[in-house]
Amino acid sequence: MRVVLQRVSAARVVVDGQTVGEIARGWLALVGVSPADTAREISWMADKIAHLRCFPDADGKMNLSVQDVGGAVLSVSNFTLYADCQKGRRPSFVNAARPEQAEPLYLEFLNHLRALGVPVQAGVFGADMRVELTNDGPVTLILDSAAA
Repeated sequence: MRVVLQRVSAARVVVDGQTVGEIARGWLALVGVSPADTAREISWMADKIAHLRCFPDADGKMNLSVQDVGGAVLSVSNFTLYADCQKGRRPSFVNAARPEQAEPLYLEFLNHLRALGVPVQAGVFGADMRVELTNDGPVTLILDSAAA
């Protein structure tokens, strides 16, 4: 599982002109699922995101989690995180899970975050989405469960 995590002061995702998910302070998570991902990777990633201390404390140090600051996660499925651009001029997506495998794991990821007490909003799996965000920091992290 691979996630690009951006600390935001606001973010929303729009599908067909309608806002389907919106948060104020928190994380925008672009989420990719690989064919090798299992419940173990889902659990690890959700736990990491819920408890990662990258929000400023009273002294301005990145010392608080999204939960500590009363934030939320806006999650957007994104198979292109597994693009292989090494050869040619067109990306290959063979390293991304097929939709029938990825969607249940992605939904499990959302449920796991919610079970950890994190408010979650989400885009629509497989939809053409427009994501609007206001970076905070900016703080952008790349998390990869294969590296864990």
